[in-house]
Amino acid sequence: MARIEVIMPQLGESLTEGTIVKWYKKVGDKIKKDETLLEISTDKVDSEIPSPAEGIVTKILFDEQKTIAIRTVIAEIETEAGAAAVVESLKPVETVTRPVKETAKPVIIEPKPVSKTEAPGSGKFYSPLVLNIAREEKIGMQELEKIPGTGIGGRVSKKDILNYLKSRALTPLLPETKDIPKPVGPRIETTLKSVDTGELVVKYPPPKYEILQMSNVIQKMAQHMVNSVATSPHVQAISECDMTNILKYREQQAVGFEKVEGFKLTFTPFIADAVIKALKDFPLVNCSVEGDKIIVKKFINLGMAVASDQGLIVPVIKNAEEKNFIGLARAINDLAVRTRSKRLTPADIEGGTFTFTNYGVFGNIIGIPIINQPNVAILGIGAIKKQPVVINDAIAIRSISYLTLSFDHRIVDGALGGMFIERVVKYLEEFEYNN
Repeated sequence: MARIEVIMPQLGESLTEGTIVKWYKKVGDKIKKDETLLEISTDKVDSEIPSPAEGIVTKILFDEQKTIAIRTVIAEIETEAGAAAVVESLKPVETVTRPVKETAKPVIIEPKPVSKTEAPGSGKFYSPLVLNIAREEKIGMQELEKIPGTGIGGRVSKKDILNYLKSRALTPLLPETKDIPKPVGPRIETTLKSVDTGELVVKYPPPKYEILQMSNVIQKMAQHMVNSVATSPHVQAISECDMTNILKYREQQAVGFEKVEGFKLTFTPFIADAVIKALKDFPLVNCSVEGDKIIVKKFINLGMAVASDQGLIVPVIKNAEEKNFIGLARAINDLAVRTRSKRLTPADIEGGTFTFTNYGVFGNIIGIPIINQPNVAILGIGAIKKQPVVINDAIAIRSISYLTLSFDHRIVDGALGGMFIERVVKYLEEFEYNN
């Protein structure tokens, strides 16, 4: 037997500690390689940490909700493997050296990032073995998502997919029935813990009240928003955008796109593409402010607000100006999936130069977003609704969306803000696929 030490990983260069949110295994439990061992929260993001190897959990050294310094041993796993290992950060760092019983050198095991094929739009995780079986048996991602899982967190195991194949072979094909639409968006309150201690309980007694503890992510997001309002004098501009051509293009290409890429074609890459082009035209919108200096960024790190059970998180598409339309769509899908499955690293949410938020997915037609510091502007996209409009003195039905730009009036005045948002509208209305 070999002993594997699991240490508190450093998930970002500036991070020195992490909080253990939840242990998915207890002492004596068997665990497979890459199966989630614990969940860690930092002041930037929550992350699920996979097991470095298959074995038995023999030691858990810290309780849940304990904040631990990085590189501290937090658990041990016994395995038949012939080498000791330590869990380290997602980025290469120095190997942690400590005495070990085995003669083999310590090995750094990196938490495995989720590729677009391992986590579909629903955010479910599938092991490589399950995905290989699905490919061999020609089970599409939509069909795979319908298979009930008996693994941890409802994950589909090898046994589950093999049982499904047996039952499918015995069941005559029936016409597909449409699923009942589910409410769009996460239920954040279901992920927060109730607290019943302190003076607030006297002021707000149960059962008429319930007191919930903010998560680390929500606390940081709340403070970030307060700081933004205090820092930047917010001004807004709203423009009407005809999305009819994009809607038609998406409907024409949706099926073929999903077959090739393995995920659905959404409106988000169209928006990102238009924003990037407009930022190139108006580089002063892609800047930050330090004192009396304006820092113009010569690159575009595009942040996109994603609603998750953890709260609002803004993962960043790095060097977005270098990507074509397909590259943007892939990057957006990857970040959205990893956000909802808690597979982001702090590096994924750092360094944004401009942000957009699509509250239209919840049916909202107009919103007034708060600037994501240190950006100087944020774009909000409303729901696309059919409306009667006047074109060449005739009434026509078009698919219309309202775009809102909140901007920092210290740097972006009304003229620049107005021209920028109208340029985004122009690129959306005149969209041409040439990537």
